[in-house]
Amino acid sequence: MQNSDSKAKLKPAEPVEVELAQALPIAPIHPVARITRVALRIVPLVLLVAAVFVLRREFKGLSFSAVAAAMDGWGHAAILGALALSGVSFILMGAVEWLGLRWVGKRLPWGVAMAGSFLANAIAHAIGANLLVSGAVRARLYERYGVGLTQVAATTLFGGMSFAVGLSALGGSGLLLATPAELAATAIPVGLARVAGTLMVLGSAAYVALCAIRRRPLSAFGRSLTLPSWREALGQLVIGILDNGIAAAIIWILLPPGSTSYPSFVGAYAVACVAGLLSSVPGGAGVFEGALSALMPTVSPAPLAASFLGYRLAYYLLPLIIASLALAGDTLLRVRKS
Repeated sequence: MQNSDSKAKLKPAEPVEVELAQALPIAPIHPVARITRVALRIVPLVLLVAAVFVLRREFKGLSFSAVAAAMDGWGHAAILGALALSGVSFILMGAVEWLGLRWVGKRLPWGVAMAGSFLANAIAHAIGANLLVSGAVRARLYERYGVGLTQVAATTLFGGMSFAVGLSALGGSGLLLATPAELAATAIPVGLARVAGTLMVLGSAAYVALCAIRRRPLSAFGRSLTLPSWREALGQLVIGILDNGIAAAIIWILLPPGSTSYPSFVGAYAVACVAGLLSSVPGGAGVFEGALSALMPTVSPAPLAASFLGYRLAYYLLPLIIASLALAGDTLLRVRKS
């Protein structure tokens, strides 16, 4: 009995990317894991209900004509700028994809990595369940290039970590750099902003430092995670900051000039993104807008609603349409060849 117990204790932790590739539910082998699973089922519902109340309060009595008038005030430069920023953001996601594929040992052409990243992210952004959906799209495309499911899962996790550390560093920097007067335009107290900003920046820096000093996989609750090198982690951080900063700028440039400073806005944007992700709602729809509306009380409802609509069109709907048409075309070509 003792020998079997010792062997069970010595059993190596299963890599996270293997579990993602198999798409199996995590077994509640630890009380903390069980509590976490329950919480993750409750939190999305709470956030969604809260978002409904916030949106009803913020946009109560708002007419479509008022939103349309706010959209008319954008001008051609702002519209073209939003579309261009959306394109640059997807290019940066492609750069992360290329790095992630190299990390898992697959040196695919740049164009293939860009296509895989665009299709995966454009569809996953709109549908939700980002890891599984984007992983499935990648698996379909990369199958012909000899990329296995485990490598697809690892590449997906690599991109997710780039987004997380980049968003944390960007939002934290915004909360630290915004002046008290700029933060007054938000619902974030100055003291809380400084503390949260410091923790967010330190968290991103700690990730890079951990990748530099920890060469063995991290293990917890029977799962393991292999970390990138410090150079790869630094690339994740830099590209993640640029990507999230550009995505935030899509909304910011559609707001009336002088509505809020960019540093204070990205701080609120980061918090709203986290709320949207925790909600598990596809694209964080409603939860993201509700959180950002609550954090930006000084911005008029009509321009804010218009900027949300423009953001969804440029960053979600248009890429989704293009990606769907591309996948449909690829499917037809496969059918003809078979």
